[in-house]
Amino acid sequence: MLRPMYDWTLKQAAKPNAEKVLAAISFAESSFFPIPPDVMLAPMALAKPEKAYRFALICTIASVLGGLFGYAIGYFLEPVGLWLLKLMGHGDGLAHFRHFMDEWGMWVILGKGLTPIPFKLVTIASGLAHFNLGMFIFSCVVTRGARFYLTAFLLQRFGPQAKELIEKRINLVAAVCVGVLVLGIVAIKFI
Repeated sequence: MLRPMYDWTLKQAAKPNAEKVLAAISFAESSFFPIPPDVMLAPMALAKPEKAYRFALICTIASVLGGLFGYAIGYFLEPVGLWLLKLMGHGDGLAHFRHFMDEWGMWVILGKGLTPIPFKLVTIASGLAHFNLGMFIFSCVVTRGARFYLTAFLLQRFGPQAKELIEKRINLVAAVCVGVLVLGIVAIKFI
């Protein structure tokens, strides 16, 4: 099952509209979509390493804009924001998160934006907590830019070795990625 998905994604990376799809996924992931843009960024950077930083820029801009959309959901549509958080298993932690944002604010966004924890949780909850919008935008640009540019750097630097590893051991790579995601989700429960 993974091999056809991987091959399909590599083919999409070579198509003329690949950057638009990457932007759409990056935008949506920051506000409501469950799949992170890394799923498309990595194969695109592997297919065209000379454009890795351009792809990282697209992910960063679209992710920040998507984050603003998530923030707006929480800020202006509180019942929808609470429903989405509850749907993701975090509806009961809003009071805790508001207190946490009052105390740690920018550090919460910076920390969670770099991890595999779904960024939409942070963006929607930041809107619900009425976190300072300027600080929110700044934090999103820093954390998402760092994440995507680091990914681009690593894939550009170690791309051939990474591509070979992925192609030879796709199931192992997928298991490790799922393990990291599960650990991130577990970490959310205890934070």
